[in-house]
Amino acid sequence: MTPASAKAYIRNLAREEGFDAFGVAAPDAIPLAAPRLAEWIASGAHGDMDWMPETAPRRGAPRGLWPEVGALVMLGLNYGPELDPREALAARTRGTISVYARGDDYHELIKGKLKRIASRFVPRAGGDVKVFVDTAPLMEKPLAAAAGLGWQGKHTNLVSREKGSWLFLGAIATTLALPPDAAEVDHCGSCRACLDACPTAAFPAPYRIDARRCISYLTIEHRGPIPLEFREPMGNRIYGCDDCLAACPWNKFAALGREARLAAREENRAPPLAELARLDEAAFRARFTKSPIKRTGRARFLRNVLIAIGNSGDAGLAGEAERLVGEESPLIRGAAVWALSRLLAPEAFAALRARHLPAEPDPEVAAEWRAAA
Repeated sequence: MTPASAKAYIRNLAREEGFDAFGVAAPDAIPLAAPRLAEWIASGAHGDMDWMPETAPRRGAPRGLWPEVGALVMLGLNYGPELDPREALAARTRGTISVYARGDDYHELIKGKLKRIASRFVPRAGGDVKVFVDTAPLMEKPLAAAAGLGWQGKHTNLVSREKGSWLFLGAIATTLALPPDAAEVDHCGSCRACLDACPTAAFPAPYRIDARRCISYLTIEHRGPIPLEFREPMGNRIYGCDDCLAACPWNKFAALGREARLAAREENRAPPLAELARLDEAAFRARFTKSPIKRTGRARFLRNVLIAIGNSGDAGLAGEAERLVGEESPLIRGAAVWALSRLLAPEAFAALRARHLPAEPDPEVAAEWRAAA
């Protein structure tokens, strides 16, 4: 095959697999990515994500990851929701899960699609390929912008004129030198809807995010207690946050996602917080089988659920938090203390504190009891 015919062939294969966006980027298409990444890491904005500085030398440019790469085929799969996800924030006794995590784990689904494309492409077109879905040190968003799939908006995520903010990205790196596509230009203009929508002011400037302030980071990647200043702004967001994505005006062109396995499971649309608080380890793993939520682990997930319980304003949920004060995990115990301090009358909380504080073995949890007094 000629490079042009090989590109056309892989585009057809991608269409057959249900991908909604296609483009090709050259390996040297993102020369500013490495220095910008280094500056971001140096500022500490990556928080607990230790793998960011560890993989930065490979992440900064595709050839740092794979020296033989000749082109990167960037693919987008639409997962547009049927309703604005912010509507669920009003139901304070129920949890809000980010749209991307309400169905099956997109990593496995998209990787399967990419592998099937590769298995048909290589025998016909030649060369070697590697497939990537979000877990390898590859900067998918700037590469997707370079390939013409969209542009990185002021919230740093990819925005498409046809699909809005709702695109999963996958990449097929090939040793073939396929013809690259033109990069998409920035269409944000003077709009700052995404920046103003952030409940924790996680954007110190347009096109720059401080992960340490981002609810998606705090509820998924952050390993310790949620910092006090972000607990109330979290509301009932128990896994991720869609506010900046949902605020984008380009979503008026977004369509409902077509991939059934990415559609929201009914139990993940707006699950009752009381129900989630009762999940033991086995029940947690069973409920979130094939879900990205499973990777976060029960302790972090229940930490988030307890913060939401504390924000619910429903004293009827205090019993769920009180039961979790006896959990083995300090992360869960500390969040339970905070939730109880918000839901119980001062006298009832003081009595509970008198029973539990003297026997509390963890200094951070003990500090939660004292701070909430």
